[in-house]
Amino acid sequence: MQLPLQITFEGGLEPSEALKRRIEREAEKLERFHDRITSCRVAVIGRAHRRRHGDLYAVRLQITAPGEADVMIDRNPPQDHAHEDAFVAVRDAFAAARRRLQDRYRRQRGDVKVHEEPPQGRIARLFTDEGYGFLESDDGREIYFHRNALVNGGFEHLAVGDRVRFAESEGVKGPQASTVHLVKGAAQA
Repeated sequence: MQLPLQITFEGGLEPSEALKRRIEREAEKLERFHDRITSCRVAVIGRAHRRRHGDLYAVRLQITAPGEADVMIDRNPPQDHAHEDAFVAVRDAFAAARRRLQDRYRRQRGDVKVHEEPPQGRIARLFTDEGYGFLESDDGREIYFHRNALVNGGFEHLAVGDRVRFAESEGVKGPQASTVHLVKGAAQA
């Protein structure tokens, strides 16, 4: 970090050397994960005018890196009894900061999960009495499907040319479609 770690104790909480050391260790972990951090401010907040046992602690973090928006973490759970321990509250706040930095890093690298669209095709042939048919996929392959593969039923209402999307698997006699969905609003061929 370019600036020294800033730690404050608020809400009538007395400074603790052990808690300061724990915060320093957590900040060092963050630096190993994200080497561009320029500053980190930590506020541990106790509850003034309450009994000593059973108090809940809140932790606020502000992490700054060049060219990026600050990461702000505010761990102030209303009734999380694990946060009766200030060390647990600090651990949880820094874990949330690591997750937020990891998400940011993944977005910057383009590692965002992309869900592929299922393949589509059209009904090529139907054998309604036997309860099966064939799809022609958009890449020109013919794929078998059974009436039970049609999601939400309605096999008897299918017509040649209807657009469908489907999941494909390898059957005993070649490719077959499962979870066949009728594409609503698609122009018929």
